Amino acid sequence: MYEERVLSGMRPTGRLHLGHYHGVLKNWVKLQHEYPCLFFVADWHALTTGYDDTAGIEQSTWDMVIDWLAAGVDPAQATIFIQSKVPEHAELHLLMSMMTPLGWLERVPTYKDQIEKLSHKDLTTYGFLGYPLLMSADILIYRADKVPVGEDQIPHIEFTRELARRFNHLYGREPGFEDKAKEAVKKLGGKRAKLYEELRNRYQEKGDQDAIEQGHALLDEAQSLSHADRERLFGYLEGGSKMILTEPNALLTEASKMPGLDGQKMSKSYNNTIFLREDPESISKKIRTMQTDPQRVRRTDPGDPEKCPVWQLHQVYSGDDVKAWVQQGCRSAGIGCIECKQPVIEGMLKEQEPMRERARMYEEDPALVRNIVADGCEKARKMAQETMRDVREAMGLGFN
Repeated sequence: MYEERVLSGMRPTGRLHLGHYHGVLKNWVKLQHEYPCLFFVADWHALTTGYDDTAGIEQSTWDMVIDWLAAGVDPAQATIFIQSKVPEHAELHLLMSMMTPLGWLERVPTYKDQIEKLSHKDLTTYGFLGYPLLMSADILIYRADKVPVGEDQIPHIEFTRELARRFNHLYGREPGFEDKAKEAVKKLGGKRAKLYEELRNRYQEKGDQDAIEQGHALLDEAQSLSHADRERLFGYLEGGSKMILTEPNALLTEASKMPGLDGQKMSKSYNNTIFLREDPESISKKIRTMQTDPQRVRRTDPGDPEKCPVWQLHQVYSGDDVKAWVQQGCRSAGIGCIECKQPVIEGMLKEQEPMRERARMYEEDPALVRNIVADGCEKARKMAQETMRDVREAMGLGFN
């Protein structure tokens, strides 16, 4: 139950741009080699703010998944699936809604932010208020202990941890829990049992965080324990009850340093994007016509790279030697703006070439993508069903 597992998802917004690649996908590609990973299309989440316009969700989903595959997400290494194809997400969301205090939802920082940001929309809906709970269900249903997020998403992970704690506290109280936990301690063997008791006391008496981490590591190594005993010992260690849902940790990811064509953050709403798998001619044209330092009116005017959006792209695509050449050449008017842009165009095309190559077979045969997603949905659903069996049983809904 406590194996390491990463979960991350994206709303289906259609084709992705380089901001998505540098902010999320590059990290996914790295993580898939380090942990078991689940990456999903959050199509229900798209409805929380876009409930009035659903026509493009399906096409946007397929376009986005092809971009994931093009970027190097490997279905042999990671599970790729669609949220709505695993209805257990909705069941867990419903059951947790019965025990989630309204105040917890209203204090999630993004709730008020989004209402202000999207003031042209009516977001006084039940679904919008509950979207942090749906996000928590997405994580808890897979017992994922690692969720890659940016700084602004940390409150969502904290919220999920609180929910898991509340759920375990309310529903993890099996009859005779303490006696069963003590019996399970004996199964650790003399030396391990003694260490477990020491760590348990250190945590419960002094709140020692190191002790809880060592205790978790000790239980992870204890191969001989049954699934139920392991859950009991995790709960007993923390002074609570049986652990049914896993508290996830935020895996902090760096914000994307990918600027848009105008120097602002790359975003479709600013119309300053370069898409993954964009036609090379189109990329070259966009870079060549980019705004540069407004002081450089003529070729002979010296410029300041710090005031030029192209310089920000050099930070992403150029090595130190090229950057030095730009600094010197721009400030002395030794190079023109078109010359300065050329290494960026080359760097971008080089980065995109393997993506276009990988995407080609999926574009030519859409059935390949659908099969990958169908397999992923099946795998994800098996994991989700396991969790829901335990949840239903804990809540008295097992009906065996």
